[in-house]
Amino acid sequence: MACSSFSDSKTTSATVNGRGATLISAIHPEIIQTHILTLLDGPTLASAASTSSQLYSLSSQEDLWANICRSTWPSTDTPRLRRIISTFAHELISAVDVYYKGKLVFSKVVETETLTGWFKCSPFRVDLLDPKDVVPTPIKYPNGEDACGTLGEDLTLSWILIDPTGRRAMNISSHKPVSVERHWLSREVQVRFSSILAGEKGSPSEFVQCVIVVTCGGLEGGDIQIREVSLQMEDMDGTHLNGRESLVILQMSLEGKKRRETRREEEGRKRYQEYLKMKEERKERKLRAEGTLDMLCVFLAVLSFAGFGLFVLWR
Repeated sequence: MACSSFSDSKTTSATVNGRGATLISAIHPEIIQTHILTLLDGPTLASAASTSSQLYSLSSQEDLWANICRSTWPSTDTPRLRRIISTFAHELISAVDVYYKGKLVFSKVVETETLTGWFKCSPFRVDLLDPKDVVPTPIKYPNGEDACGTLGEDLTLSWILIDPTGRRAMNISSHKPVSVERHWLSREVQVRFSSILAGEKGSPSEFVQCVIVVTCGGLEGGDIQIREVSLQMEDMDGTHLNGRESLVILQMSLEGKKRRETRREEEGRKRYQEYLKMKEERKERKLRAEGTLDMLCVFLAVLSFAGFGLFVLWR
């Protein structure tokens, strides 16, 4: 009897904390996975996965995220789209080279795994440097406001995106910057490269912009440091695409015709300006539609108020 009491006490202490609450480790993993995690939406599941190594492992199951994606976007459950998605690359390889006046100042290869639910449901972003990493360069930091003009003219970038599964590759950079701006607070110079890819007609992602940002910093008189090299994709509403949406666009572009390499700087800037114009026109159309709707609501409100007033007067 004494042994039994001791055993029960030991089991209880292993499954509850000091305040009497049951620990997550006391619940069978299958129960957590089938009866708890399946009830969560994407953001909540991602938050739960970041709380412990056990939940991260349980939340990384492909079927779990596939069900969330199908419930969030029912159109992805069609046979044709499932077949297309199944052919997507298991990883994307980014081979990036940055040149200044024709001389290599930065080069790196990064592999991005694309199978996890975290990748598919999170905003698509490829970072070549960790937040605390700084890459020194032999470039002297220009004095005054000349930094933007100097980097805009002399900095070039190549971002080769490789699909090793399909044995395809394409350069998604405009080669030369499409814009150069100085951050108002940090005073860092942000050099933006871009390419415009075709997407789904009639949707905000009819045209998608691949945004490559190279952030440079340093002190006047010293050497320029590269502090960020990143890639994101955004639609015509300025919304960042998630991993799944980005893969669809990239897959279409990788399978499409090759871009002409001749005069790619001029072509890249021209397409970027056309994209900005279409983006602005789309924004104006939305504002006009919203304005018309607001006017209609005001008219109906005034009409209702007038009708109520007449009803009260004629009673």
